Amino acid sequence: MTRVGRRWPGLTLVVSGLLVGLVVLPGGAQQGPTQAELNAAASNASDWLLPNHDYGGQRFVELTQITPENAPSLRPVCSYEIGGIRPFHTNPIVYRGVMYLTTSHATIALDAATCQVRWRHDWVPKARENWPQSRGVAVKEGKIVRGTLDGYLLAIDAESGRLLWERAAANGDIGETFTMPPVLVEDLVIAGPAGNEVPIKGWVGAFRLENGEQVWRFNTRPRPGEPGAETWSATDVLTGGGAVWTPFSLDPARGLLYVPVGNPAPDLYTDVRRGDNLYTNSMVVLDVRSGKLVWHYQAVPNDFHDWDLTQTSPLFSAEVNGVRRQLVAVVGKDGLLHVLDRETRAHLYQVAVTRRENVDVPLTTAGVYVCPGVLGGVQWNGPAFNPRINTLYVNSVEWCGVFRKAETLQHVPGRNYVGGRWSPEPLEQARGWLTAIDASTGTIRWRYASRRPMLAAIVATSADLLFTGELDGTFLVLDARDGAVLHRFNVPGPMNGGVVTYQAGGRQYVAATSGSATYFWGAPTAPATVTIFAIPRPGS
Repeated sequence: MTRVGRRWPGLTLVVSGLLVGLVVLPGGAQQGPTQAELNAAASNASDWLLPNHDYGGQRFVELTQITPENAPSLRPVCSYEIGGIRPFHTNPIVYRGVMYLTTSHATIALDAATCQVRWRHDWVPKARENWPQSRGVAVKEGKIVRGTLDGYLLAIDAESGRLLWERAAANGDIGETFTMPPVLVEDLVIAGPAGNEVPIKGWVGAFRLENGEQVWRFNTRPRPGEPGAETWSATDVLTGGGAVWTPFSLDPARGLLYVPVGNPAPDLYTDVRRGDNLYTNSMVVLDVRSGKLVWHYQAVPNDFHDWDLTQTSPLFSAEVNGVRRQLVAVVGKDGLLHVLDRETRAHLYQVAVTRRENVDVPLTTAGVYVCPGVLGGVQWNGPAFNPRINTLYVNSVEWCGVFRKAETLQHVPGRNYVGGRWSPEPLEQARGWLTAIDASTGTIRWRYASRRPMLAAIVATSADLLFTGELDGTFLVLDARDGAVLHRFNVPGPMNGGVVTYQAGGRQYVAATSGSATYFWGAPTAPATVTIFAIPRPGS
């Protein structure tokens, strides 16, 4: 079934549709990108090759066709309604004029300038499905690789949409599910499963790009006898966590993989897991070829608030006290942005990007009011970095509430293993921030306040613009220098997924995803949609 949507006045036809089966349109043979192209993605202004644009995750593009002066004239040139109302968190990938998107089951290739469908592949689950989110694909050497909700890795032909191989890489039947976009480097596919509250025992694995065969595995929740296991108190009670669910970063020159690791379980009941609980809530740095631990930084030891670490990006350089240093930004649901030196491993500074209150007060059965709550801080989209003005930008959530520790710990299969409960403040009190931070000092330069949590991705450009969005369905363009709002446009649903910019046929485009957020955000359900914007052509 194909549906043709409305027209945007004065612009091209909006194409939307729900296609059943496989559609292949002529043109656009894709045999790349090569490893060299992926290594150089940070300087590529035409494509958006990785979920966060480049291996280092800077989300910065050297494009100046859209400027502070003409940004108010941005208009949609087309949109594509994928269909379905499950959470839509995908980060679009764009290569040589073709955009690749995911939903829970579908992988879709679109013309990145017209929204015309090139092909669609629909996965039929073969094991138990778990979390409903998919955050995107990876692309290399003519292959599109993604994970599935039932624990499979898939490789799809980028030109035709034909399935090349499938591999049961995780165990869906015990709750392991792939929600993160994989990382492709050399001949490896690197990914790990989500599922902290099932609870699973987390890991990161590497698999062959050619056939999905496993190469190495690193246990982010150490098994007995492994380094880090001693940071979990000995107990016969079930413990777990350490799952991964957001993009990884990579330093390809040094072969170092930067992994954000999620919370321990049970989330709120620490009596059965005393100690630091490595490597939960940590940035884990691995040798990408062997999976061996190189170093780590734990942002929240012995977490009792469900404060996953969500981002280990961007990797960037900046002058600190007059010395050029190689840095990494680390953020998570605790609402802090940390900056560390990647060479000395020194912690340089941290800055709160949302309200923090009672963060160290032990939980009780009566309850403790804490900010941020389990839905606070920085979620699945991380910071952007503009090297021109040496500024980091990060969206965040301010949503507080009362944490209550359980009187008795219980594990009920099929229910989240939390060991207590969180009672949020009324949804009307939840808000969001976009914070601009001096990358050398941690000084806050400006803040944009949103009436709703800020969950969408951020893009920074060399025209000193920011593209992002809000949960009320507003596509937003801001001046990166002072936070002034330059343009707003209502898209068909809440913005809580990816936003990208790229060039096709000499024209700069911005693609904004919109659709349902996870139910607890209180945003209206809406079909998964991508809307593509550009400056109108003269005379149109």
